[in-house]
Amino acid sequence: MAYLKDFRDRIQNNDYPGFLKIWEEYCYGDQPDGEEIIAVLESVKSSDLAKPFGIHVERILTLWRELKDYHQAHGALRLIFDLQTTNSEELADLATEYLKNQHANDPLLIEKLRLVGLRNRERFQSAIRNFELLTHMKKGNYIFHTSGWGTGEIIDVSLVREEMTLEFEYVIGPQQFSFEKAFKTLLPLPSDHFYSRRFGNPDTLEKEARDNPNEIVRLLLRDLGPKTAAEIKEELCDLVIPASEWNRWWQTARAKLKKDTKIECPKELKDRFRLLAEEVPHEVALHKALETKPSVNATIQMVYTFLRDFPETLKNGEFKASLEVRFKEVLTQEQLNDSQKLQVLFFLEDLNVPKMGDQIGELIVHLQTAAEVIRSIEVMGFQKRTLQQIKKLRKDWQEIYLDLLFTVDQNLLRDFILGELSAPPTKDVLKQKLTSLLIHPLSFPEVFVWYFQKIIDKKSKLPFSESEGKNRFFEGILIILDFLEQKPQHRDLAKKIIALLTADRYKIVRDIMQQSSLEEVKEYLLLATKCNSLTDHDIKILHSLGEVVHPSLTRLRKEKDRTSTEDLIIWTTQEGYQKTQARIQQIATVETVNNAREIEAARALGDLRENAEFKAALERRDRLQSELKFLSDQIGRARILTPEDILADEVSVGSVVHCRDSKGEHLRFILLGPWDADPEQHILSFQSKLAQAMKGHSIGEKFEFQGDLFTITDIDNYFDQKK
Repeated sequence: MAYLKDFRDRIQNNDYPGFLKIWEEYCYGDQPDGEEIIAVLESVKSSDLAKPFGIHVERILTLWRELKDYHQAHGALRLIFDLQTTNSEELADLATEYLKNQHANDPLLIEKLRLVGLRNRERFQSAIRNFELLTHMKKGNYIFHTSGWGTGEIIDVSLVREEMTLEFEYVIGPQQFSFEKAFKTLLPLPSDHFYSRRFGNPDTLEKEARDNPNEIVRLLLRDLGPKTAAEIKEELCDLVIPASEWNRWWQTARAKLKKDTKIECPKELKDRFRLLAEEVPHEVALHKALETKPSVNATIQMVYTFLRDFPETLKNGEFKASLEVRFKEVLTQEQLNDSQKLQVLFFLEDLNVPKMGDQIGELIVHLQTAAEVIRSIEVMGFQKRTLQQIKKLRKDWQEIYLDLLFTVDQNLLRDFILGELSAPPTKDVLKQKLTSLLIHPLSFPEVFVWYFQKIIDKKSKLPFSESEGKNRFFEGILIILDFLEQKPQHRDLAKKIIALLTADRYKIVRDIMQQSSLEEVKEYLLLATKCNSLTDHDIKILHSLGEVVHPSLTRLRKEKDRTSTEDLIIWTTQEGYQKTQARIQQIATVETVNNAREIEAARALGDLRENAEFKAALERRDRLQSELKFLSDQIGRARILTPEDILADEVSVGSVVHCRDSKGEHLRFILLGPWDADPEQHILSFQSKLAQAMKGHSIGEKFEFQGDLFTITDIDNYFDQKK
C-alpha cells in the first residue's frame, strides 16, 4: 500500500497530470499488490478523473497478470473494464477469453457475450460486471438499485425481450427494466447479503437479531463496510428491530459488541465500528493501543475501562505482569501530577504489587490541595478510594468532603460524600452548607435538583427533609426551571425537572401542596406560569391541585381564564377575514398541488440522499403545511368585528383613538385585529404593545409607552369613520 496515499492525494486535489505520472511509474513495478490495485481503481472510479483515465487504465494489465490470488485478480479486472474507454481488440480478446474460461459450462454464454458488447466489439465497458449481472438474473435473486430504490427481487427475466421485472423496497408495484438500464443502475446481491435477507426474509432476520445481536452487526459490517452507531441504527431500526424496542436492543448489542473479538468498537460516537479480518484477543488489542504511546490520562482511562469490561483477563499471568511493567515505567519515566500518580499506584495495588498501600497513604497525607486532586482524577472508582483514604488518614477530611459536595461531576460520588457527611458528628455542618445552596439555588442548579430528589423521599432523614424544607426547595426548583429556559446548555436538566414534577400524575407537586399554606401555593403557581417549559395542561393541573387544598384559588383561576379566553380571540374585519380565507384556499388548492408535482419530479432524478431538488421541495412542503396549519388554527378563533363589539367610553378593539404626546403633537390610531394591521397607516393590531398600553383608558386619561406620556383626547368608532 506504499502508493495508495499518493494516488488518493492526487485524486482529492483533482491533479490528473500528477496522478498519471504516478500511475505510469506504478505500472512498471514488479511486485503487484492486489489489494492496492483494487483500492486505487475504486478511488479513481468514483472521482472526476475516471473519464480521462479510461485510455490509460489498461497499462496495469502486465502487473495484473502477475496476481496469484483469484479474488484479487478478478476484482481488479472487473474494475479495469469498468474504467476502460478504448474498447481495443486486445481488451476484447482478454475479456472474451476470460469469461469463456470462467463460464465454460454456461449454455447462454454466447448470448451473454453479445449482450455485454463482446460480439460486435464496438463498446464493451463494464463487460465483466455486466456479464456477472446477466448470470445473476434469475427469478428469486436479489439486486440493489444504486439510485435510491433500495433492494429488489427479480420476478421475471426475458432474454428475448432483453428485459426483466422486479419489485423494489422503496417503490410500489412491479417495475420493468431493460437490460441496458439494468447495467447502469443494478448491482447483484448474493442471497446471504444483509440487504437480501432484510428484504427477502425480515422475520427470520429479526429473530436472529434478537438472539444474536452481534452476529447481525457482523453481517451488516461485512456487507456494508464500517458504520457508525447512527448508521447502524438507520439500517436496523424499524426495518429489523421495532423502533419502540431499539434503545433496549442496542444497549444489549453494544455490551456484546465490546466483547466481540472480531469487531473493533469505536472510542468516539462519531467513529465507526469495523469488522476485523481475523479475531483479535482483548489483551492483544489493548497492547496494540498502548504501543501507540498514549498520554498518561488516556492510558489510565483505557486500562481502567478495559479491566472493567474484561476482568477475567487478569487471570492471564503474562498479561498481568505486562501491565505491571507498563505502569512501573509510567511511574518512573513520566512527569506525573498527584492525581495521575495516585491512579497509577491504585492500579499497581490492584495488581498485587507489594507496598503500594504505604505509598498511597504517604501521598494522600501530604496532599496540599486534596479537593482539587480528587476533582482531576479521571476514574470515579479511584476518586472514591481516595476519599476513603482521606477520611481514614486526615483530620481535615470534613472540609475536603464539604468542598467536593457541590463540585464533583458524578452524582454517585456525591451520594457517597453525602452519606459520609450525614452522620451525627457532621450533620450540622452539612446543614449549613445546604443552607447556602437553598439561598442561592442558581449557583449549582444540578446539585439543587439532585438534593431535592433526596429529600422528597418520605424515608429521608436528611437536613430539610421536613415539610418546611421541602417547600423551600420546591420553590427553588421552579426558580431554577425558569432560569434554565434561558440557558440552552442546560436543556437536559430542564427536561429532567419537568419529568420529575409530572411523574406519577404530579405526585411530588400534590404532596408539596398538601403541606403548603395558601400564600406558598400562590407563589408556586406564579412561578410556574413564568416557566415556558411547562405546557398549558401542566399549568392547569397545578392550579387544580392547589384548588383541592385551598378552594379559594378557584375564583382567582376563573377570573384569569376569562381574561385568557378574551386574549385568544382574533378580531378581524370582514375584509381581513376574506383575505385570510383566500390565502388558505390558495395554499390548499394551488401551492400544495404544485409542490406535490415538484416532489415527484425531484424524486424521479434518483438518489434521494444527494438530491438537492428533492430536499428543497420537501422543505417547501413543510413551510406550506406549517403556514396552512397556523392560518387554519387562527381562522377558527377569528371573530368578525361589529359595531356592537366596540366600547363607546373606553379604548377597545375597533376604537379610533386621538391622543397627544408630551410635546403636544396630535396622534391618531385605529385599533383592529392583526390581519388588518398597517402601521404605516397608523392601523395597529389590538395585540400590539402600544394598543395594550392604551386599552381600557377613557377620554382625558393618560398612558405611558416607551418612556413618553400620552393623553387621550377623543375616542371614535371605526364603523362611524367608514361611513
